[in-house]
Amino acid sequence: MKMQEIRPIAKKWGVDARVTRSKKDIIRDIQAKEGNEPCFKTRDICSELGCLWRDDCLKK
Repeated sequence: MKMQEIRPIAKKWGVDARVTRSKKDIIRDIQAKEGNEPCFKTRDICSELGCLWRDDCLKK
């Protein structure tokens, strides 16, 4: 997912999505606001099949 797609989601959740913040940090903050574990890019295997970030997260 591109940053221009992530920023509106971040805004909806009240997450700081300034240009100076990394994609990884913004997504982890969104995950936490959603009530999920902020685990973006921390695992090689993921059991969260419905996660919005799964495809980006598991890309090698």
